[in-house]
Amino acid sequence: MKIVIPDDYQDCVRHLDAFAKLEGHEVTIYDDTVTDEDALVERFRDADALVLIRERTPITESLLARLPNLKAISQTGGGAAHVDMAACKRHGVTVMAGTGSPYAAAELTWGLVLAAMRHIPEEFENLKAGRWQRTLGTGLKGRTLGIFGYGKIGKLIARYGQAFEMNVLVWGREGTRTRAAEAGLEVAASQAELFERSDVLSLHLRLNADTRGIVSAEDLARMKPTALLVNTSRAPLIAPGALETALREGRPGRAAVDVFDEEPVTSHPLLALPNFLATPHLGYVEKDSYELYFGDAFDNLLAFDAGRPVKNLAE
Repeated sequence: MKIVIPDDYQDCVRHLDAFAKLEGHEVTIYDDTVTDEDALVERFRDADALVLIRERTPITESLLARLPNLKAISQTGGGAAHVDMAACKRHGVTVMAGTGSPYAAAELTWGLVLAAMRHIPEEFENLKAGRWQRTLGTGLKGRTLGIFGYGKIGKLIARYGQAFEMNVLVWGREGTRTRAAEAGLEVAASQAELFERSDVLSLHLRLNADTRGIVSAEDLARMKPTALLVNTSRAPLIAPGALETALREGRPGRAAVDVFDEEPVTSHPLLALPNFLATPHLGYVEKDSYELYFGDAFDNLLAFDAGRPVKNLAE
């Protein structure tokens, strides 16, 4: 097979143990991102298969129409909202997805919580500049950790919060609230109460039509001026422009995010705000996680090539 792997920002895929699975196949890897359709066609035109790294490159009807050689897409992780499934079905392209692990994302989330609450990035820059102890951090013990969405990652964050002796407060859909109550956690009376009471509020929702913009400007305005909002899920969970406005107005007092509306980011107005901390979508970018993601994606692709049964998301 001729296989193309786009968007390998760190140029790390060829160095994974799992990459040996593709021995004998013609593999082309790109370590940058292009968004122009003509450029994508040029890169993908000879490919029998694409291995996509999460949602970095959208696969659209117009792009597929210009890729007659494409037979399969193997997605790293389980989500494929960026792939037009109906178009893949029309063009006879099989779409496969693998599994993922919540641990890397949960650990990164907690790293952002600690870094923001204790001003770690600012104090490191102060120290390098010869400035000693310029901020006063905020501890976690006894404070309220709000969790919006109690799935695999949300459950881990709840456990981390309990380990730090925080009071955990959960909100989400009915299933979320039921699972949280069964785990002995406090469930907020409403979404408004979650935002009002939380000292640290972490978002752990899947992005879909129902959750897009689910965090409104009004929700953010309810937060304490001392509170921290953390988003390592998806940027469009927050209404467009609402986070920048909220941070400028001081409710919440700080935000820490790992996700942006359009990625990769080279400039963004949020980056200029002193009460904003960000990482470049590192939640799943971790060695063990990548071995799992790519191992599954390559196994699925090899099964397809061998004619073995695979689950086709486009059917």
